Amino acid sequence: MSAIPDSSGIATLVGTPKEIQARLNKSQADRVLAMTFVHQQPGVVETLTENIMNMTVSLLEVLRERQEQSSLERLAEIMLPSAPVSPTLLKEAAMLIQARKAVLESGDWLTATEVAGLAGFSARNPSAQPHKWKKQQQIFTIQHHGIDYYPAWALAADNGFRPCKALMEIIKIFTDSKDGWGMAYWFRADNSALGGRRPQDLLLSSPEQVIEAAKDEVEGVEHG
Repeated sequence: MSAIPDSSGIATLVGTPKEIQARLNKSQADRVLAMTFVHQQPGVVETLTENIMNMTVSLLEVLRERQEQSSLERLAEIMLPSAPVSPTLLKEAAMLIQARKAVLESGDWLTATEVAGLAGFSARNPSAQPHKWKKQQQIFTIQHHGIDYYPAWALAADNGFRPCKALMEIIKIFTDSKDGWGMAYWFRADNSALGGRRPQDLLLSSPEQVIEAAKDEVEGVEHG
């Protein structure tokens, strides 16, 4: 258990319920505010506690101000960003949200369990093989809410729904320039090097063309 004291008269206690109870029995505090956490890592709780402590001290300072208008202004300063958000940043964020939404709603992505079902893997540990493919860079994933999603268009039905062999080379080409989401955007976008067609639509039928388009993409960025 740890106790984080402060000159403002506030002390934060962190520990198990039994530890906290023992400490409170000896406390001279007038009032107590308790928060409980279930299934949280110790480091996360410690960080959260420190942030709550800092915010509480700041809020108390605001509430102790005699002038109401001054209090409101200081409270607003605490709650608002330190600097205005750039319109360009807002625009980029909106574009990113729309791009991710389009990918997620495309119906082109599968969970590890769904991939395992198509490929006929054991039901005891269905995600083991898809995860192994990812680790070996035979396939890439996008992550949403902590879940990995695999590209359905990269699985060859005529080969037991295993990853297209060309995908490994493409992943290597993009290693230093694109993460999973970056590759997802590239594969679903119309590509001039492919006559305006999407790389994901040609990966299984014309893998060499897609590999060359990936090389062109990297070279264009490097010389752009």
